[in-house]
Amino acid sequence: MHKHFWQKITIILFLALIFLTGCKNNSSKITIVGSSAMQLLAEQAGNDYRLTHPSSNIVVQGGGSGTGLSQVQAGAVEIGTSDVFAETQPGINAQKLRDYRVAVVGIVPIVNKSTGVKNLSMTQLRQIFTGKITNWKQVGGKNETITVINRSKGSGTRSSFESIVLPGVKPIRSQEQDSNGTVKKIVNTTPGTISYISLPYAHDKNIQKLSIDHVKATNSNITTNKWPLWCYEHMYTKGKPNKRTAAFIKYMLGKKVQEDLIPKIGYLSIKEMKVVRDSQNKVVKVGN
Repeated sequence: MHKHFWQKITIILFLALIFLTGCKNNSSKITIVGSSAMQLLAEQAGNDYRLTHPSSNIVVQGGGSGTGLSQVQAGAVEIGTSDVFAETQPGINAQKLRDYRVAVVGIVPIVNKSTGVKNLSMTQLRQIFTGKITNWKQVGGKNETITVINRSKGSGTRSSFESIVLPGVKPIRSQEQDSNGTVKKIVNTTPGTISYISLPYAHDKNIQKLSIDHVKATNSNITTNKWPLWCYEHMYTKGKPNKRTAAFIKYMLGKKVQEDLIPKIGYLSIKEMKVVRDSQNKVVKVGN
């Protein structure tokens, strides 16, 4: 009986140790949900952060800016990422959230190479996405029907694109996709297609990036707003972040990410911008 008693005690202590270890691991978890445009940066930064903070557990998921904002507002995640300002989104109380702008990302229209088009005017781009231009021959390309691929309604990239390209007008009804990777794959494999993706995802020789009014989508052109299709990459927390989340956000705003990682993978540091835009994508300040 004495032997069985100590066996039970050993099992109980073992299970308690597993439970406490699990709690410790869970307590170091930071869940980041939202913008697919931000996902590439958040994932790489999270991987790098773990190298110097081995006890950290950073989980990054997409789902769109709308999802990120609603999830962080509900307290379901530590960080919600977004391409748009929280105050522009219905159902979001921006006053209860803290905004950290960690980067800038460009947006670029892309087409299947079969179209034969490399440049559009802003007016032509608007007319394609509103259905007024329906064949590539109307803009100097192949005699081929235009197929528009839009982003899903919860996408911050879509909100930014439409506020700049389609202010005050509705886009044509079309197929919708919720991630940069899926859009790129469809445009790559489907003749006649056009869509738009975040610039860091556009380094693919099988798709054609479009210039607008003969201006190319480059980070240099973005800094001055010469290329107008860009947006801030926000990290939102619900009120004051806890200690571990605050430490990771500090890392995101620090030199290692801002000066090394961000330019390496195709984003822009906030510090590089020569213009400032408001929540309606209007330039409100020029110069540093």
